[in-house]
Amino acid sequence: MRNQEIRAALEYHEATKHSERSLRANRHVLDFSNQPLPFKIYRDLEVIPLAWGLPERETPALEAISAIGSPHSGERMPDLSVLARVLLLSAGITKRKRYPGGEIFFRAYPNTGALYHVDLYLITCDLQGLAAGVYHFSPHDFALRRLRSGDFRGVLLEASGGNPDLSRAPVILASASTYWRNAWKYQARSYRHCYWDGGTLHANLLAAAEALEPRIVMGFADAIVETLLALDSRREGALTLVPLGRCAKPPPSAPPVPMLRLETEPLSSVEVDYPAIQAVHEASKLATGEEACSWRAQAMPAQPEPTGRTETVPLRPAASAELPSASLDRVIQRRGSTRAFDPTRSLRFDELSTALDRATRGLAADFLAPGASLLDLYVVVHAVEGLPPGAYFYRRRERALEPLREGSFRETAGRLGLFQELPAEAAVNVYSLAALTPLLERFGNRGYRAAQLEGGVTGGRLYLAAYAQGFGATGLTFLDDEVTDFFSPHAADKSVLFLTALGHADRARLS
Repeated sequence: MRNQEIRAALEYHEATKHSERSLRANRHVLDFSNQPLPFKIYRDLEVIPLAWGLPERETPALEAISAIGSPHSGERMPDLSVLARVLLLSAGITKRKRYPGGEIFFRAYPNTGALYHVDLYLITCDLQGLAAGVYHFSPHDFALRRLRSGDFRGVLLEASGGNPDLSRAPVILASASTYWRNAWKYQARSYRHCYWDGGTLHANLLAAAEALEPRIVMGFADAIVETLLALDSRREGALTLVPLGRCAKPPPSAPPVPMLRLETEPLSSVEVDYPAIQAVHEASKLATGEEACSWRAQAMPAQPEPTGRTETVPLRPAASAELPSASLDRVIQRRGSTRAFDPTRSLRFDELSTALDRATRGLAADFLAPGASLLDLYVVVHAVEGLPPGAYFYRRRERALEPLREGSFRETAGRLGLFQELPAEAAVNVYSLAALTPLLERFGNRGYRAAQLEGGVTGGRLYLAAYAQGFGATGLTFLDDEVTDFFSPHAADKSVLFLTALGHADRARLS
C-alpha cells in the first residue's frame, strides 16, 4: 500500500518549505496573460438555477462555528432551497469588485491568492425540487449542472468501506481541487493549499449546515470517487466527502459508473504541470473500500495535555449573553481578508479567548475521535489587553495559554510571516503545528491531507469568530523551519501548517 510509504509526504513537505534562501532562488514570475479562469465551466450541460435571496437563519455565528455535528432525532431531508443556502455560504460569490481590466469575484470563504480552485459536487437521492443525481455547483451563475442521473450514493458508501455516516445521508457533498487554478501562482506548494483552502471552505460549510449533522469524511477510495465526479486525475483531485441530513432508508446498491468525457472551458492557454503535486496525491490515495475502512479505524483518540510547566493563563471567553448576536449569514456575507492591521489597537482578552474557544471545540471528522485533534496551536501576542506580549502554547483541553517567553516579537513575526507587515502589525498570530512523523506513521501519507485540512478549518473558524466580534483576520504563509525554531524547544520536531493573524483593520490605509 503506497499510503504507508510515508517518505512521500515528508519529502513533499520538505521540498515545498519556504526559507529566505528558497525565496531568493525562486525565479517564478506571474504571467497575467495566462491567468486561469477561477471557475470550472462545463460547456454543454443543462443549467439548474438556484434561488437567490433566501431567508437567512438567525443562528448566531459564534454558536454555529462551534457546533460539532451533534446527532438530531428523526429524518432531516434538505430540499433545494436549504442546499442553495449551504452552497452560497460555503463557496458562493458574496462580493464583486470592478476594475479597469475586468471584475473580481470574492467567495464566501478565504482562499490563497483569491484563486478559488476548490469545487463542490452534490450526490443526492430524490429531494424536493431536485432529482437524484450527481451535480456540480457552479458559483459563477449560482446554479447546478447534472453530471449523472440516478442515485449514486451507494458508490460512495462502497468507496468509504461502509462508513455509517454516509449510509444514512440523503445528500453527500464532495469537494475537489483543480490544481492549476492555484499552482499558476504558488507552484508545487499548491497541494498544501488544496487543504488550506478546502479547510476554510469547510469551516463555513460545517457552520452553515449544522442542522444537517455534517461530518468530514477523508477515508475513501480515491479512484472510485474521482471517476464518479468525472475528474481528470492528472489535473484534479478529490479532497473530502461530507454527508448532509438523515434519511431512514439506506442508499440502493451501487450502480455501474461509466466513464464520462465532459467538455469544460479551457482554464488558460497553457497549463504548467507540477509533478510533485500529482506524486504526493497519488502516494496518499486509498485503493479500496476495505483500505478506507482500515484507515478510518485509526482515528486519533483524544490526547492528554503534555506534562511539564503548569503556569497557565485560563481563557476568559465572553458569557453567552454578552456575545455578539450577528447571524452566520451576515458574518459570512461581510467577511473578507484584512489587508492592513492597525498596530495601535489592541484586542481584549475576552475577544481572543472567545475566538480560540469557538475555533477549537472539536471537529466532526472520520480521522478524529470526539475531543481529539491532530494539531497544536502556538500563539504570538502583540497587543491584547491584560495579556503580556510574548509567545504562548494553547492548552486545548484546559482552555488555557501556557507562556513560553515574554517580549515584543513584532519584527520577528513579520519575518516569520514571509517578511510581510500583516503579521507584524496584527494583535495576535495563531500558528497550527503538528508532529508529522508520528501522525504519518498512524495514518500514512493521507494523514498529511488530514492535518493540513484541520489547520485550514481552524483558520477558517478563527476568521469567522473574528468577524463575528467586529475585528479582522487574514491567513498567511510563513518560513517553515524558522517558525518551528522560534517556538522551540517546546515545538521541536513539529511542522507549521497554517497561520492566522487577528486584529483590527487599519481603515485609513484600506480606504
